[in-house]
Amino acid sequence: MTQIFLSVAAILGGLSVAAGAFASHALREKISERSLEIFETGARYQMYHALALFLVAILISRTEFPQPTLVASGWLFIIGIAIFSGSLYALSLTGIKSLGAMSTTGYAYAPLGGAAFLAGWGTLAFAAWTLKL
Repeated sequence: MTQIFLSVAAILGGLSVAAGAFASHALREKISERSLEIFETGARYQMYHALALFLVAILISRTEFPQPTLVASGWLFIIGIAIFSGSLYALSLTGIKSLGAMSTTGYAYAPLGGAAFLAGWGTLAFAAWTLKL
């Protein structure tokens, strides 16, 4: 799990930098200011959680056997990035409201990704409390 999480964290971190640069240079003149803010929020949260995933990988590498709560935390961060950041990127580029927090259809995807982030932080906190290094 250590190598998987380290590799995925590095890829997601790099893609976050690329997304931020894309927003600043290619999107600035093509989408509204609000859509640009939404896109940049996706990139920012992607970077935060790529770093959190990196921390999870380091913690896993320090234990003899991967603690299930650490592994769960890592997967929740990956899922959160895919759903939260992915839906914000898509919302900002397409304008499809059901991808964000508010929608007239009652469906919203970004909050599901946010819930995955919260669950990831919760499982990381539990793992840290019970961790024996």
